[in-house]
Amino acid sequence: MRASAIIFALFMALLAGPTLAADAPTAAVAEDKAEALEKKVVNDAPPPKKNEALTSGEVMAIDPNGQAPMDDSITCLARTIYWEAKQADAKDMSAVASVVLNRLGQDGFPDTICGVVKQGVESKSCQFSWWCDGRPDQVEEKDRYDIAKEIARKALNQQLKDTTNGALYFHDRSARPAWAKAYRKTAETRVFLFYKPNPALAR
Repeated sequence: MRASAIIFALFMALLAGPTLAADAPTAAVAEDKAEALEKKVVNDAPPPKKNEALTSGEVMAIDPNGQAPMDDSITCLARTIYWEAKQADAKDMSAVASVVLNRLGQDGFPDTICGVVKQGVESKSCQFSWWCDGRPDQVEEKDRYDIAKEIARKALNQQLKDTTNGALYFHDRSARPAWAKAYRKTAETRVFLFYKPNPALAR
């Protein structure tokens, strides 16, 4: 019985082996595509052509279990959507994605998604609290992470409508941050309020 179980496990590993090997090139292609799409957003370029756009299969090949290092744009964006809005609905998650993309290349913000997400970590003034809260950043609910990855894909493909109206900041409805008084509210969802700088208050 024990020997048959070992043989079965080896057989399953052999079957899985080619799939895992096939996913590595798919993930590499997807990461390259995502980097090119990120540059399109920074440069305010038109949406990608069909062969330039990320497919669902390509995105799912990247960080499939939510345990990988944060070193590519899909993982950085999907993890941010997940941790900021994993208990929220797709509208809230999409709005978080829009804020990240709205920041790309803007004054005071980096021109890469990972740069935007990790901004402020050196000075301990993180823009996204989940990134430097001292807790593990690995995914806990894979089904929610898969939704976050699909939203990240659509965001990079420029297939999401920006329901935040160009917001660069947001906070949970239950919070009352002092900084919000100096900004103009642009939108709200069930969970979040969204803002952009208020030129009337600029000094």
